[in-house]
Amino acid sequence: MNIREFKAALPEKKALIGFDYGSRRLGVAVSDLSRTIASSHTIILRQNMEKDTDAVRRIIEEKEIGGMVFGLPLQMDGTEGATAAEVRTFAGVLAKKFSLPVAFWDERLSSSAAENFLIREADLSRKKRKKVLDASAAAYILQGFLDALTYV
Repeated sequence: MNIREFKAALPEKKALIGFDYGSRRLGVAVSDLSRTIASSHTIILRQNMEKDTDAVRRIIEEKEIGGMVFGLPLQMDGTEGATAAEVRTFAGVLAKKFSLPVAFWDERLSSSAAENFLIREADLSRKKRKKVLDASAAAYILQGFLDALTYV
């Protein structure tokens, strides 16, 4: 689904949820209901698909989510590798489970950008950065998508 189709499929006045996928941690960000600002929300420590989807379900219900955005880890040359395939599979499971529109957003260097921000602007120690990095990367991904969504 391209960004235009995704926007057309979104219900009015519903937030978006953004994910920074990892095999051990899933960074989660959510937007406001007007889909203008992305905020770090939480990090889900991955256990198994049932527990992971249950944690996502709670956020979807609590935050009035109308669509999902997944960071897609492309190679530097723009091709998709094994991790991108894992993200697409995970997104497919969630899309089927929650019947929400799904979009993918290029996440190349998002973790680096988020970490640089946390070092320069928030002045967080390495230990504190580790606790928030995945959710911050998810917010970075989701904000990029929200910014692009306004021009569609």
